[in-house]
Amino acid sequence: MRRLLSSRFANRLPQFVRSMYIQMQETPNPMSMKFLPGVTVVSDSKTYDFTSAANARQSPLAMRLFRIEGVKSVFVGEDFVTITKRDETVDWALIRPDIFSTLADFFQSGKEAVKSVAAEAGAAEAEEENETVSMIKEILETRIRPMVQEDGGDIIYVGFDDGVVKVKLQGSCTGCPSSSITLKNGIENMLSFYVPEVKQVIEVKTDEDDLVQRELDKFEKSHGITE
Repeated sequence: MRRLLSSRFANRLPQFVRSMYIQMQETPNPMSMKFLPGVTVVSDSKTYDFTSAANARQSPLAMRLFRIEGVKSVFVGEDFVTITKRDETVDWALIRPDIFSTLADFFQSGKEAVKSVAAEAGAAEAEEENETVSMIKEILETRIRPMVQEDGGDIIYVGFDDGVVKVKLQGSCTGCPSSSITLKNGIENMLSFYVPEVKQVIEVKTDEDDLVQRELDKFEKSHGITE
């Protein structure tokens, strides 16, 4: 999101852990941090969002990270891992050493971060691949998605109906204070510029997303952050 907005969150904190150079990068979401281990995390260029240990069986790495007290969700990208903490009472300074050591131990073991599967479950609803939809997907994939991933998140195409593009935000973008601004001032403007049929971009949310938003609202209120 950083390149779609004027504000920047580029503070990177390097940490040497057992001969690995791991960077920690702030994201637009104060509840999430992006960790860059300096190695390839997944080689298929996909992203994986694990919101609990129960749905993380596909990822040995995520399973280990969920053992750390205070970790709420784990988002895995090609060369990064985004950790979202449970709530504002969890101090990054306290859980950061455990995250660093867990990442170092795992990647030095040479194990696969996410186990490959023959076919992805929960595929999106079948939709006729017309020219408009193809163009929307192309712009999301080549122009918008790389920017969002820079901030430790991802954007997933969900559908297109009557001029409205539906997307799902993942990783650090879930519950991010700037996500609604990004959708309107960044993503929506870009898509409508290249695809005139696009009139609006909306985010599809789940109950889990609503919970994250409530925690973020509590964080902002306790720190006196107002619009």
